[in-house]
Amino acid sequence: MTVEPVIAFGQQPCGFFPRRFLVAKILTARRLHAEMGGRIVFFCHDSDHDPRETRTILRHRKTGEAAALNFAVGSKLERKFSPLYAKRIAPDWHARTMQQLPNYVDGHLIDLFRMTSAETVADFCLQMYGRLGWLDGVDVVRSSDPVVRRQACDVGEFYVDVPYEGTIVRARRQGGVLLLHEGGESFVTVPTRDFAKEQVSPTRDSRLRWMQSVLRCTHYVTGASEQDYLHQEDAPEITFVKRVPIDRPDEAYADLA
Repeated sequence: MTVEPVIAFGQQPCGFFPRRFLVAKILTARRLHAEMGGRIVFFCHDSDHDPRETRTILRHRKTGEAAALNFAVGSKLERKFSPLYAKRIAPDWHARTMQQLPNYVDGHLIDLFRMTSAETVADFCLQMYGRLGWLDGVDVVRSSDPVVRRQACDVGEFYVDVPYEGTIVRARRQGGVLLLHEGGESFVTVPTRDFAKEQVSPTRDSRLRWMQSVLRCTHYVTGASEQDYLHQEDAPEITFVKRVPIDRPDEAYADLA
């Protein structure tokens, strides 16, 4: 029986304009799709909590100087530890960022930004990627989706999304306790509580097996260094394909698809 190709790539939301390495993954997936057909799936790891992931690096239109713009959220705790799907955007962030954008991008991108509105960081990023055309013909599967989490296999290393001091935090489960890593050897222990599978998301080391148990992909597009840490032995049925090269990969791709 012929298996329909499922061409997947994974990435955290990575700025309100997508980073160039994400665009390179999409272009690679579209090339594979043109060759073999099937489906393209974006595994959006919006369960990640690292605020550095959503920095949007743009070049000044006159000076060429790089600037890193990022979301403003409700509190320091939320900024550091809430998963991207739960980080709530500060009420004045959209208007303040609108005032800065003419220094960096053309009017059509500003118009798309103006039309975009969302409560959380992940939702805003995905809406922008859709408006820019990068998600045309792409199925988006989010790691925060309770249905996805229920369907996924159990893993030994994982995070748990739990309420803590008025917000949702993503705490690492280790040795039977829930921990927030503040940096170095500093950790905060979150009060232990019961949790359900819908609150669980994988670590970097367990993410491939967890993702594949849901997506059942045949091909997976990797980033420049992604193959170095992926445990490919967890999914020997996948053909891994490196993304096409792209210059300035960490900067934003400030154009339409």
